Amino acid sequence: MRIGVIGTGRIGTFHANTLSRHRDVGSLILTDADPARALELAQRLGETAAPGADEIFRWGVDAMVITTTTSAHAELIGRAARSGLPVFCEKPIALDLPGTLHALAEVEAAGTVLQMGFQRRFDVGYTGAREAVRSGRLGRLHTVRATTSDRTPPPAEYLPLSGGLFRDTLIHDFDIARWVTGREVVEVYATGSDAGPPMFRAAGDVDTGAALLTLDDGTLVTATAARLNGAGYDVRMELAGERDQIVVGLDDRTPIASTEPTGPPAAPRPWTGFLERFGPAYEAELAAFVEVVRGERANPCDGREALQALRIAEACERSRRERRPVRLAEIAGGAEAVFR
Repeated sequence: MRIGVIGTGRIGTFHANTLSRHRDVGSLILTDADPARALELAQRLGETAAPGADEIFRWGVDAMVITTTTSAHAELIGRAARSGLPVFCEKPIALDLPGTLHALAEVEAAGTVLQMGFQRRFDVGYTGAREAVRSGRLGRLHTVRATTSDRTPPPAEYLPLSGGLFRDTLIHDFDIARWVTGREVVEVYATGSDAGPPMFRAAGDVDTGAALLTLDDGTLVTATAARLNGAGYDVRMELAGERDQIVVGLDDRTPIASTEPTGPPAAPRPWTGFLERFGPAYEAELAAFVEVVRGERANPCDGREALQALRIAEACERSRRERRPVRLAEIAGGAEAVFR
């Protein structure tokens, strides 16, 4: 199997390393907006570098992995669909609903595969939480608490391109809440703070955000995120039911300490970032993609999932700006708009 990788930044490099070691992947063709970066990685991995995406399409591959800047995702997804190629793409498809819907319509028309990169679905902790909820172990689920906090903020130049905290960071929490609980969000109420570094205010973004989601069975979900959490990279989910309560992401590297006399001390080596925390999950999702391309399994995370997570993020951003609850029904682009 020959796979093209478009984008060799931080996550693209990680994915290329993973794929180059996979027993069912014979070769890779790598390209990047910075050709020298792609060439250096290709030489290190013993793979081929291409001057640009045009050459990858022309030279021929069996599948495509898209890890470029978000602004290029939708166009590349559409181009791959028209070429009959299965695609793995990092989230999101686009930073707006029209771009997302257009790309999904192209995939639907071509009948090709689009697998989205929501890696938490492949993390053993979140998988265990899903099994606990679905088995009935927790009883009626009443409360979910999710949090994502980065140790250090992204570069200032990234912020205007990110889509904002709800679309860039909390979208993972929105997706995993749906996946773990098996329920849909019907209403959101969100707010944010730009009291941190001034670069967030300059970008019209917030450095800290919180959302209250109401699910279709009445379960309440709180989702919070912060761009500057000096203790370390912190991603957790707590699920409370009438019978039991569980937590994802609580281990000897969780960057939190108890103030109780007998509580656990601060982690001696806290998580530093998402690649370290979710490394095995990233590898598992790419292994799943290879199986999808080989026809050995169904797509575990298609464009419908990315669309729904983006609609929740859009509702949260509208709620933050308008300071009111927003029903998901207010947000255009339900799955029925593309998948009839």
